Amino acid sequence: MSVTGGMKCVKYLVFFFNFIFWLCGLALIVVGIMVQVSLNKTLKITDPTASAAPIILIGVGVVIFFISFFGCCGAFKENHCMVTTFAVLLSLIVIVEIAAAIVGYVFRNKLSTIVHDSVTEMISKYEKGTPEFKETVDNLQHNLKCCGVNGSSDWKNFTSKGNSVPDSCCKNVTKGCGIGTMTDSDKVYQQGCSAAMETFLKNNILWVIVAAVVIAILQLLGIVFACCLIKGIRDGYEVM
Repeated sequence: MSVTGGMKCVKYLVFFFNFIFWLCGLALIVVGIMVQVSLNKTLKITDPTASAAPIILIGVGVVIFFISFFGCCGAFKENHCMVTTFAVLLSLIVIVEIAAAIVGYVFRNKLSTIVHDSVTEMISKYEKGTPEFKETVDNLQHNLKCCGVNGSSDWKNFTSKGNSVPDSCCKNVTKGCGIGTMTDSDKVYQQGCSAAMETFLKNNILWVIVAAVVIAILQLLGIVFACCLIKGIRDGYEVM
C-alpha cells in the first residue's frame, strides 16, 4: 500500500534530499581529489598527516554517494527496510563527521608545523631538484607572492655571494631579476612562503567549514524526513 496525504509529500522530500546528498557526495569526492593532488604534487607536502583530510573527504563522499542512491531507491519504492537502513547509515555518517570535526579542531595547531616543515624541505631540495620540482617551487613562490621559508634570506646559499634569490621571488619576474636583489623589498617579496601558505590554507578552511555545516543541516533534515516516511510506511502496512 502506497503512502498517502502528507506522507506522499514527505516521500518526495526524502527523494529530493537524497538527490542533494548524492550531489554533495560527488562534490566531496571531487574536492578531496583536488586537495590531495594539490598537497602531494603542487605543494609537495609529504607529511602523511596532511593527506588525512582529503582522504577522509573522499571516503565520506563515496559513502554518501552510495547511501543517497540507496535512500532514493527506498523512498521511490516505499521500502521500509531500505529507508530504515538509509536513516541508520546517514546517522552514522553524521556522527563520523562530528568526530572528524572535533579531531580537526584539536589538531588545528599542527597545520603550522606541517606547512613549515614541508616548505623547508622544498627549499632545501631546490638546487638539486628536477626541473619539474623547481617549477613547482617557483609556481608556489610566484602564486603566493612569497620567498623562502620565513623570508628571502633563506636563499642565502642559493649562490656563492649569498645575495641572490630565484627569479620566482621577484615581483616582476624577468630572467635574472633575482640576482643581487635578496633584500630589495621593491623588487623581491620578503614574506616567507610558510606564513603565506598557512594563511592561504586557513582562509580556504573557512569555506570548508561553511560547506560542512550546510551539508550537516541537510543530513539532519534528511534523517528527520526519513523517520517520518518510515512511520508512514509502517502505518500503511498496519492498515493493510
